[in-house]
This record gives sequence, C-alpha cells and structure tokens, in this order.
Amino acid sequence: MAIGPRLELRQTQNLVMTPQLRQAIKLLQFSNFEVAAFIEEELERNPLLERDERIDIPPERPALDQRVDDRTAASAEPVPTDLLVSGDTLPSDQQAPLDNDHAEQFDDGPYDGGYQDDGGGTDRSDWGMGRGASSAGNPEGLDGVAQLVAHARTLREHLSEQLRLAFDDPAERLIGAHLIALLDGAGRVLVGDAALAQALGTSEELVTSVRARMMRFDPAGIFAFDLKGCLAAQLADRNRLDPAMVALLDNLELLGRRELRRLQAVCEVDAEDLAEMIAEIKALDPKPGASFDVTPALPIVPDVLMRAAPGGDWLLELNPDTMPRLLVSEAFHAKVLLRSPKEDRAFLSEKLASANWLVKSLHQRAQTILKVSSEVMRQQEAFLRRGVGHLRPLILRDIAEAVEMHESTVSRVTANKYISTPRGLFELKYFFTAAISGTAGGESHSAEAVRYRIRGMVAAETLQTILSDDAIVAALRREGVDIARRTVAKYRDALRIPSSVQRKRDKSLPA
Repeated sequence: MAIGPRLELRQTQNLVMTPQLRQAIKLLQFSNFEVAAFIEEELERNPLLERDERIDIPPERPALDQRVDDRTAASAEPVPTDLLVSGDTLPSDQQAPLDNDHAEQFDDGPYDGGYQDDGGGTDRSDWGMGRGASSAGNPEGLDGVAQLVAHARTLREHLSEQLRLAFDDPAERLIGAHLIALLDGAGRVLVGDAALAQALGTSEELVTSVRARMMRFDPAGIFAFDLKGCLAAQLADRNRLDPAMVALLDNLELLGRRELRRLQAVCEVDAEDLAEMIAEIKALDPKPGASFDVTPALPIVPDVLMRAAPGGDWLLELNPDTMPRLLVSEAFHAKVLLRSPKEDRAFLSEKLASANWLVKSLHQRAQTILKVSSEVMRQQEAFLRRGVGHLRPLILRDIAEAVEMHESTVSRVTANKYISTPRGLFELKYFFTAAISGTAGGESHSAEAVRYRIRGMVAAETLQTILSDDAIVAALRREGVDIARRTVAKYRDALRIPSSVQRKRDKSLPA
C-alpha cells in the first residue's frame, strides 16, 4: 500500500443560504410592523420598486382545501381561503362581521360636553371643538384626544415646576433636581440620603429636609425610598398618619400574610378599626409615578381575519391593511436601460432581480401564513364551538405534517402573527399547547384548557369551599384529567393564584 499525495474528484450536494433565501426566511418570521419597516427601507434603496396605490378589492372565493402545490401558488393570484366550521355554533351576538366601520360609532365630540351655545346662533363649524377652542388654536388639526396626548406633561416636567415654586435656595434646588433625575418608573428614589449627600458634597440633614418636603409634592408619596415611606407620605398628606397607622406600616409583612389578629395586637385596635385602616391603605397608590409618562400601547393589528361566510361557514382571509402592495417598475427599467452605460446596466439588472424576488417572497409569505392559519383553526374547531375549555393539544409537528412544511417554517409563520376570531384576537402561538393525559387512557387534554378550568374553579370558591391543590387534583381527575399535584401548583403559580391558605385569609378579610 503506497502512501503519498493524490488528487480526487468528488460530487456533493449541500444547501447554500443565498442572500435571497435569507431574506425570504427573515420576512416569514417578521411581524406586520417589521415587514412594513423593511418595505420602507427597500423602497428607499431600490429605484425599481414603487408602492401600489391602486384600490382594488379582489373577489372572495372561499376554498376548503389550502394544500396547493408550488406551481399553483407561484402562478395563480392570491387565493382567499377557507375555514370550515358551522356558523351556528356561536351565539348570534358573537357573529357580527369583523369589518364593521367602528369609526362611525365613535363620538368625536369634545370631552367638556360638546357644543356650547352662547346665544349667538348655531354655527356648525364650531361643533366638535372644546370650549374656547378654535381652528387657529389647533393648527395641526388634531382632535380632542390627540391634543391631550400631544400636550401631556411628563412627570419630570410636572415636578420641576413644583420644585421652582417650592424652593428659593439654589442649593436646595440642586438637590431637588438631582432627586428628580434619580426617579424610577414607580416614582421612587432608591438611594439613601447619606449616599446622596456624599455625592453632592452637602450635609445629610439638608438632603433629608429637601426630600421630606418633595415627598409632599403632587402626586403625594413620590421620592420615597421604599413602600413604607411612600404610603406614610400619602397618609400624612391626608392627615391620617396616627400611631396606629405607623404601627401598621411597620408591619406590612403581617398584612401581606393576612395575619389580622397579630395586627390587632400590634396596632392596639379592634377588628372594625383595623378593617377601616386596611381600607385606607388599599385606597393609596403604591406607585405614584406610574400614572405619568405612560407610553401609549401600540394596537395589535391582526394578520388574518376570520368572519362568517354567507353560507354559514367561516372564511379566513389576509388582513388587507397588513399586506404590503409593491410593484416592479419594468417600464422605468426598460427606459433607463437603453440610455445607460454598461456599468450602470449591471446595477439595474441587480435591482430588477432584487425587486422581483422581494415581490415573490412577499406573495409566498402571505400564502404560507394563510395556509398555516387555516389548518390551525381547522384543528381547533372545538375552540370555535365551545370556547377555551375545549382547546385540543396541538404541536408544531401536527400542523407541519398537515400542510407539508417543515416544523421550523411553521414556527416562523406562527411567531408574532395574530388572528382575529369571533372569540377574540389571539396570537397563533396561543393555539399550540402541551397535552395532559386523560385518566384510564382517555383523550388527552390541552394544558391551556386545564389552566382555564383551574381558574374557573378558584373563581367559584367561597369562604367555606376553598379548594386545596389536592382537592383541585381530585376534581380534575373526576373530569378525566390525569394531573399531578405539582403540576396544579405550577399552573396555579403561573396564573398568579395564591395558595389555599392565603385565599382563605383573603376571603375572611372584611370588605
């Protein structure tokens, strides 16, 4: 056997992740907001892409079979799809069409009571504007709600104004400004007076004095170091910080555990007085700064709409508001290509290929979302009929096998995608739940349905019928759910339901 160098030829096959393929995969897992942002970037980069401003409503053609092959998906126009269950399975009040124009139901009038008639006649041009408002005072054309949001002051602006009015000494104002800068989202300053004094090079007594005065600012209780100080400042502002209240604040951990008898002894009050004190504590705001600087939550726009079809079935369709509409300007490409030098033609060819691939990827993304969503709702028909308690166990593999896709593709499609059903707006991931075995080899149960059942059992409790975890396990097993006690405890903690001992103390607490 000779040992030496030699040359060999081998043929192998491997998958190369081209930039176009990476782009298609990235688009598939994007939410509709991320897709919109990506499209805006592409419109700026690619001169051959343009937005389709035409308004056309394609006819709806409900189809029960979503398993189209690649040739049909690539050549045909987008096929509206779908579902599939009887329309008489829900109460009539839940079958209202999802495309109602709710803007017609919104009262866009002023919040101060509407049009004010000053006796000078009726001028309809002034309707919908607040008292003393005019078009000159609203140059941007904002409605009342938008004006409130646009001109809302932040918490720091609100406190800085009070700081300027409350302190004349520059040193005290400097300490106050530093305290405002250290505020967290709850309105507390989690730094002690000694550390603040050392950082600012002043005396601890001065910092304590400034902080005590600023804790009486609006909202009261702000700048506190902890919950006890926050509540004490609010009670002092209401002139209710008596010795009994001080003792109660010193023993908040007993209140948290509902040890009412010990609290009565510590505060030296009877049960009636303690109930009144606890009611006063409940009326306070533990996070006085949280009501300011609230960032408006972005509304969730569903990617797929599900509504009643004329024949009594359900129809699934893509939300047109989330579908990017792009056109490839081939006429512009042909016009420019004739007059361009050779080096520019390569650039134009690259951009044309990129634009065509992007449009194709967006079309494929839409078809894939619709295909997967249809199969998910087809398999969760019991949820549509009878609600959350009848969700069936479902995993990615079940959908992947049904639509003939890879599990990773189904995972990307269902991430950050929402569907509007007659029972509400849900993320597609919501319908994938683990399976819990049934007793005596019976049918498996969805973990989400079991959690829903536990929540319902706890909500129906009274002081005399508090259920322990063992009692919940026994009740679920009678219903055919083979579940362990530790699983019930885990689900209860996930639902933020206290233990049976704590629930009994809560219900025994006077209202």
